[in-house]
Amino acid sequence: MNRYTISSIPITVLLCGAFALTPWLDAAEATDLLAKGKVSLNLRARYEGVEQTALRDADALTLRTRLGFTTAEWSGLKGMVEAENIAALDGDRYSQAGLNPAATGRAAVADPETTEVNQAWVSYTSGKTALTLGRQRLVLDTARFIGDVGWRQNMQTFDAVVLQDKSLDQTTLTYAYLDRINRVFSRRHAQGRWDSESHLFNAARAGLPGGGTLTGYGYLLDFDNSAANSCATWGASYTGTTKLSDAAKLAYRAELATQSDYGSSRLNFQTTYILGEAGVVGKPGSVAFGYEVLGSDNNVGFKTPLATLHAFNGWADLFLTTPAAGLRNPYLKAIATLPEGFALTAFYHWYETDATSVRLGQKFNAQLTRKFGKYVTGLVKFADFRRDSPAFPNVRKIWLQAEFAY
Repeated sequence: MNRYTISSIPITVLLCGAFALTPWLDAAEATDLLAKGKVSLNLRARYEGVEQTALRDADALTLRTRLGFTTAEWSGLKGMVEAENIAALDGDRYSQAGLNPAATGRAAVADPETTEVNQAWVSYTSGKTALTLGRQRLVLDTARFIGDVGWRQNMQTFDAVVLQDKSLDQTTLTYAYLDRINRVFSRRHAQGRWDSESHLFNAARAGLPGGGTLTGYGYLLDFDNSAANSCATWGASYTGTTKLSDAAKLAYRAELATQSDYGSSRLNFQTTYILGEAGVVGKPGSVAFGYEVLGSDNNVGFKTPLATLHAFNGWADLFLTTPAAGLRNPYLKAIATLPEGFALTAFYHWYETDATSVRLGQKFNAQLTRKFGKYVTGLVKFADFRRDSPAFPNVRKIWLQAEFAY
């Protein structure tokens, strides 16, 4: 039996909704709706090279082009549409997540060639409350559980209804119903889209002692065509900064969550997530130490299927799925502001399983960025994972990137 879903609404119908108000507008208002709207253009050229044990090297030279338009607001209503294309100089020099048989045996780079509608939504705002319907970006907190995977050329978007309210002082309340997950692998991939009946709840209160923000959340994820990733996560975090001296601040984050099977899942597990991070922030940069634990129960590791995963557990992307025995990840992080507008970010990670304390390996990450004028940003990035367990390969990756954003 078919259900009526957000994602079943034709994209053209949804887009036309943003402009269907014109019969109620006079000529000046209709002109303003478009003339005062905003065109957005993003061009991101990237080279990603991968060396990985037992696979042929990958060389991915891709160009991501996004073109969008957001109308001006009228009586609280506005709409947005954004198209996206990812092209490769030689698409068979890397495995596009298994989509191109000619690249069999090469290392994977999850930037498949594709053309699609990246975003298409209509929103209504009244006071400090906003309702958004359609295909959209959604990032909650640090993106550890809900994110747009913005690092990949084809970002993750959601066919969703999102309600957000900021009426209470220094408080943000968010509810979202997710009908479909449009994943980075593109619609051509068997797991490129997940059919979803998921509910997200998030409440954040800022201005608390120690410069803190308290966030509580519940993420009830249910995927018809990826039942093993269905799960219920309930948790809370406390994060903030407090002054140590005129030149330095203490930055910290503490987080605890529990997770169990939910919805379509046929698994039986209940496990935990723990994070503690503290560091010193000053004008030259910052340094911090963190310790993250993704637990395990009944041979099932803690799940983060909708996270911006590249940002966590190291840029070589070996732990996008938590090992069945869980994962412990102590890490050091340093950020430095350099002369001539350069910024350096570096991480060092150590990995071992949580349930069995087996050492898995170590990873070094470094990234150098610089803005060139108002619209262009350059980036050089490096990741190197050296294994301590034969269960994982040695992996070395390098990126060169230039991005134009208007």
